[in-house]
Amino acid sequence: MTGNRLALLVVAAIGSVAFAQPQDGPRADHHQHLFGPAIVARSTAPLEMVDAERLIALLDQAGIRQATVLSLAYMYGNPNRPAVEHEYDAVQAENDWTSAQVAKFPERLIGFCSVNPLRPYALEEIARCGQDPRLKRGLKLHFGNSDVNLTDPQHAARLRDVFALANRQKMAIVVHARTTISKQRPYHGGHARAFLTLLEVAPDVPVQIAHLAGSGGYDEAGLDEALGVFVDAIAAKDPRVARLWFDVSGVAGLGEWPRPAARVAERIRQIGLARVVWGADGAAGGNTPAKAWKTFHEVPLTPAEFETIRTNVAAYLP
Repeated sequence: MTGNRLALLVVAAIGSVAFAQPQDGPRADHHQHLFGPAIVARSTAPLEMVDAERLIALLDQAGIRQATVLSLAYMYGNPNRPAVEHEYDAVQAENDWTSAQVAKFPERLIGFCSVNPLRPYALEEIARCGQDPRLKRGLKLHFGNSDVNLTDPQHAARLRDVFALANRQKMAIVVHARTTISKQRPYHGGHARAFLTLLEVAPDVPVQIAHLAGSGGYDEAGLDEALGVFVDAIAAKDPRVARLWFDVSGVAGLGEWPRPAARVAERIRQIGLARVVWGADGAAGGNTPAKAWKTFHEVPLTPAEFETIRTNVAAYLP
């Protein structure tokens, strides 16, 4: 074989791999985080830095074109951790850092602002983020980290204000709906029913519930009951859930997995495949998008069902 012929074959092989790779992974990762210097320094456990360049490399490895990057600014308002000096300044700085990072890859990374919704500065920060061209697309809320309890009338009223503001600003909402585990807060159908009332004031934007309404895995007390409330609302064609989505980040491979695998598949089907989007969660600690996508295939779905989830793209992505 001549040198020229060999070179042509090598080029053709490389080209075919490059073309095939994006078809292998999901079209989008709907649940990602960046871990910058401030978050790494605040961590009580060893944590590797993941900036935009690192995330893009990991997405490329998995054949994923786009990712939703959810700011970790809410972590500075965690009431169950030591207070942060000049907390609101730290929240703003983290959201601004996220904005600057996603700006490096505007065709591939979509940034979401975040905040503890119960903090006195929350509405101000959400309004500020709504003016940032790189964060105005969405808002990330973490009920567990922020110790939100929707069965508390004051918390529920505050969250209605937050959802209404996001709706006015046309910001999609991604929510970790599970209550705080570290403090052993209850979690049950009552929380899901209260969540449905929040959707009443945000009818115009997509709302994505993370981790299939849990916090990772599917063996947490009350999780199946809470998810069942949403399943029933969807079956009843409740207008409040018209724009409700669920991401499946972290549902496989955690807790007592694979014991609940069949139930996870059943619930995904009851929700409806069209409402389910894939996400990896943060890539720190070895949880790469490629690994997370492979682990998700331990859920007993059919090839056609995996293909539907692989190609689903939430309405807030371009």
